[in-house]
Amino acid sequence: MAFDVRKIREDFPILEKPIREGKRLVYLDTAATAQKPRQVIGAMDEFYRRHNANVHRAIHQLSEEATEIYEEAHRAVAGFINAGSMEEVIFTKNATESLNLLAYTLVPRLKKGDEIVLTQMEHHSNLVPWQQLAKRQGIPIKFITLTSDHQLNKESVEKTITDKTKVVAVAHVSNTLGTINDVQEIAKMAHERHAWCVVDGAQSVPHLPIDAQKLGCDFLAFSGHKMYGPSGIGVLYGRKELLEEMPPFLFGGGMIRSVDWEGSAWNGLPWKFEAGTPPMAEAAGLLAAVTYLKGIGMGAIGKHEKELASYALKTLSSLKNVTLYGPRKNRAGVFSFNVKGVHAHDVAAILDAEGIAVRGGHHCTMPLMSVLGVPGTARASLGIYSTTEDIDALAAGIGKVQKVFG
Repeated sequence: MAFDVRKIREDFPILEKPIREGKRLVYLDTAATAQKPRQVIGAMDEFYRRHNANVHRAIHQLSEEATEIYEEAHRAVAGFINAGSMEEVIFTKNATESLNLLAYTLVPRLKKGDEIVLTQMEHHSNLVPWQQLAKRQGIPIKFITLTSDHQLNKESVEKTITDKTKVVAVAHVSNTLGTINDVQEIAKMAHERHAWCVVDGAQSVPHLPIDAQKLGCDFLAFSGHKMYGPSGIGVLYGRKELLEEMPPFLFGGGMIRSVDWEGSAWNGLPWKFEAGTPPMAEAAGLLAAVTYLKGIGMGAIGKHEKELASYALKTLSSLKNVTLYGPRKNRAGVFSFNVKGVHAHDVAAILDAEGIAVRGGHHCTMPLMSVLGVPGTARASLGIYSTTEDIDALAAGIGKVQKVFG
């Protein structure tokens, strides 16, 4: 369907909710979690009302229906990111669990003398698991540095990824800076040095057309709740041949092929990595979210958000005594900023009083804050339902902040 933001907004019931004594809700916190369209809410309600049963565990009708929905969700996600097959799509609890799965199962690949490479803009979810893995294995982590305009330093990329590197983990889009990284080029460099490339796609998959095979990464992690689906379900895409080599992350029902008193044999992909009762209703919701996004068209979504990001950049850059972080070109709809003389939490609180939802703090990127030289920032982030009126309201709200603290 043609992209019509006014029509799209009608799909999101929460946007109709009055905030703070009748003010219009201006939701600019999509990077933290996206709001849910009626189609997703309805799909989960429908699952519980008509199909609820455990998957892969019975031959009665409800179980067969639930299993079909669950497996269709895998197929839909595989198609959405152009995975090779549904076998390459593992459902987890969230992107954080997807990255932890990798950090645990890649242990046998790493030995003394090896190195892990990250960037200075990583979310804690793509830093702490590798940090802990490095400590367990006694190996170093090296960090790709940033340029003055908060992009990856190309010289640092070339210098940091070496023949000792075994894992390169990088955010596709920074959740704090809005920087869009050239992960295709980074994956190519990693592979030239026989390293695996892990991409945190939490902030890119919901907003940009993604072709996992074209990106060239070995693994891609993202969350359902950031792509207008439910919380409690995430995705780990991995190349089939690598997933087949890796040991399971969790053990129990559903991920076994056979068990006897002495040992067990594992199920095939992707079930090998999906132990226990999975997030079934959440899978129905994720299926609906993927269907919804495909119906709009990721190309159209990307175009809308690129134009809106350009408008936001121009608007926020024109404000006096406001420091804006992140690149001035080729950026996503994530804007971290500080108002001179005002703590980010105070900025967020005053904006909230005006009905404007933003986030204030370190955004789970504490090491990055030290690079920026600040304790935290306020952050506004865009979604498919965002409008120029939302940006104008934010600018007016920042004016109110300055007036209060003037």
